[in-house]
Amino acid sequence: MRGTTPGVLVVVVVALIGLLSGCAVEIPGYARAVGEVDPGTVAGLPVSQGPSGPVPGVPDAQLRVDNADGGDMDRLAVDAVADVQEYWAQALPAGFNGARFKPITRLVSFDSAGRPVEVCHTSTAGLVNAFYCGLDDSVSWDRGELLPQLNQALGPMAVVVVFAHEIGHAVQFRLGPASHIDQATPSIVKEQQADCYAGNFMRWVAEGHAQHFRLSTGAGLNKVLAALFSVRDPSGATFSMQNAHGSAFDRVFAFQTGFAANPQRCAAIDLNEIQRRATETAFTPQDTNGGNLPINEQTLALLQRSLQFAFRQSGAVPPTFRTGGATCPDARSTDPASYCPATNTIILDVARLARIGTPPSRRGQGGGGGIGDFAAFGEVASRYALSVEKAVGLRLDDPNAGLRTACLTGAWAGIAGQVEDPQNPLRLSPGDLDEAIAELLADGGLIASDVNGQQVPAGFARVEAFRIGYLQGSGACTAKFG
Repeated sequence: MRGTTPGVLVVVVVALIGLLSGCAVEIPGYARAVGEVDPGTVAGLPVSQGPSGPVPGVPDAQLRVDNADGGDMDRLAVDAVADVQEYWAQALPAGFNGARFKPITRLVSFDSAGRPVEVCHTSTAGLVNAFYCGLDDSVSWDRGELLPQLNQALGPMAVVVVFAHEIGHAVQFRLGPASHIDQATPSIVKEQQADCYAGNFMRWVAEGHAQHFRLSTGAGLNKVLAALFSVRDPSGATFSMQNAHGSAFDRVFAFQTGFAANPQRCAAIDLNEIQRRATETAFTPQDTNGGNLPINEQTLALLQRSLQFAFRQSGAVPPTFRTGGATCPDARSTDPASYCPATNTIILDVARLARIGTPPSRRGQGGGGGIGDFAAFGEVASRYALSVEKAVGLRLDDPNAGLRTACLTGAWAGIAGQVEDPQNPLRLSPGDLDEAIAELLADGGLIASDVNGQQVPAGFARVEAFRIGYLQGSGACTAKFG
């Protein structure tokens, strides 16, 4: 977010669900997945915490792959392609008047650091990527760097979702006009559809239909969503740019839509829809320091004012901010930000918040191991939301409290990002919503947790609740999570 007074830099602040209809600011668009949001289910499926990844004892698929080395990454890739194709062999005729899914014509494996090959009139030298090419109906992947990195960081299902996305592009080619895609279609539409089609497939896996893979709807699906975060467009990109794929906020929405709905819904994604809901914006001259404020007592004071402005109509007495350690008689400590209902106090560990607020390192750049300023401010905002919930008589530790809290945090973010007022000292900056996604998917994050730090188990529900508040305003929170 950027400050509205001279000398203030940029803060990352975003969330999704609001509680008090008097504070609602409804943002145009309909970036909401299908289905109810509750702590115990994910788009209608029970939250599960079982194993995710390859099914033990199932023989590997046998598909011809050019330039393969037969190693673990190639076997993982081939099994993924086989299962995705099996899904579409069933889903395409069922959803599109008997349309047939023809298997991918050519599969190519390469090592981006090894001997290059030519695919789709492109050399694979240094190409850390996986891609579909319509010219020869091929799917190609880098077994040397890309797949091992994803597998090591997020597990094998992160690799599988990449192939589900790429074969989603093949689905577009096979559907033709039914997918509303032609040569003039902007990149963002093709990519958001492909993310949505990947969600269709992953739902099928989570339901237990895939031969080679299984997926839990708790931690397993969280990692799949995190994989989409890892391949987002950089902050400051816009959805109208050539080869745009979308922000993490937008890509996760497209995937969630597919997971909750059917392929026909994915095929309906068009430029008009994306123009209404896309969150990618360019940096402005006010977005200094890459859109990140330092986290210190001065910027936390700005945050306090922003929260007071957002919830000014709630009737709640604003909580007191305090730094340093303290115990609370009626709630657990949830460092780096804790809410004490007995004293209506938020206790902050500024040093730990500063570490969370430091952007992660990137190649060739400095940085730390945190997420960004929104993640830090969002955790504080979630504790402020609890004070509003308490004031209107809601429980702070029931099953819905985490979703309600994410919701209020999001409602605040929507107000902070949209309302121009001298009393509102912060504004959203590019990348803020993506930092919200990162915090919501992190184990132990506070934005979607109750007063004792009990986090909603499914990242899918955390993100969706956050989105509802941000896009629909606070009135939707009382209706859904009150």
